[in-house]
Amino acid sequence: MSWLARLKELGIELPAVAAPVAAYVPAVRTGSLVYTSGQLPFVEGALPATGKVGGEIGQDEAKAFARTCALNALAAVDALVGLDSIIRIVKVVGFVASAEGFTGQPAVVNGASEALGEIFGEAGVHARSAVGVAELPLGAPVEVELIVEIG
Repeated sequence: MSWLARLKELGIELPAVAAPVAAYVPAVRTGSLVYTSGQLPFVEGALPATGKVGGEIGQDEAKAFARTCALNALAAVDALVGLDSIIRIVKVVGFVASAEGFTGQPAVVNGASEALGEIFGEAGVHARSAVGVAELPLGAPVEVELIVEIG
């Protein structure tokens, strides 16, 4: 089954590629790898919420935003090389704008990891970093980037 067919089976529609908010491109290919730029949880071109996780943003809400970020990253890969060229997800890096004392970054970034597992199965098993940060661009609560292997 193709990955696009799998998305359709799951009822998931990739969003339009988010326009860069600075001087970069959404994704770059080098050899058999595609690196995405950090993707914010844009929905139809806008952030659905801003703030710190563990403060204004709850952990479950942030987890859903991480899922959105992952889908935005997949849209960038699809636009560059086509989703069906993905062999596996290699690495996920998640950044969580964290209120002081918040230590649930891994649970938040699970939103991205679980979505990738749901879509890609064994090919979605990946290495990962979940990093708490003081601030993210535009006040976003979460940012996710991917490294994917293509064939």
